[in-house]
Amino acid sequence: MKAVFQELYQKYHQDLFQFLMYMTKDKEQAEDLVQEVYIKVIKSYHTFKGESSEKTWLFSIARHVAIDYFRKQATKRKRILDFFDWGERGEQLEDLSILPEEIAEQNEEVRQIYRCLDKCSMDQKSVIILRYIQSFSLKETAETLGWSISKVKTTQHRAIKALRQLLQQEYGEEGNIE
Repeated sequence: MKAVFQELYQKYHQDLFQFLMYMTKDKEQAEDLVQEVYIKVIKSYHTFKGESSEKTWLFSIARHVAIDYFRKQATKRKRILDFFDWGERGEQLEDLSILPEEIAEQNEEVRQIYRCLDKCSMDQKSVIILRYIQSFSLKETAETLGWSISKVKTTQHRAIKALRQLLQQEYGEEGNIE
């Protein structure tokens, strides 16, 4: 088990951490949630049937850990507002590797997209993060979310359409995304 865990850690730790950073916007919370994911992996690896890749299994666990974290928050409104708060907390992070906030700070268009992504549904955010930020395939995204590929495609289409409309409303015609 130790060798398997080390292999998973080496292959996916950075991506897993970044995924949870995108979800929580808090470095310490993301680190705590990564640890919860690893604890769940160690406790449940014997139940992994291999019906999906280890990567999608791991990110599915991470997504459920993040959802559980948000459920524990005081109110749904506070959860949603905190979920994609790219403001002050993101600028206080001190990590040697490039973090999501640093990428967003380098590009005004990306910041605009993140501000508009705040207004999308949780499902739309999840699909956009997995597909475009984490570069998951349709199949990996579907397996991670427990959805059909068709539902991922539909949600992705609606998310892009919603983002395009929000960008146009807030930033004018230059708000088009491809």
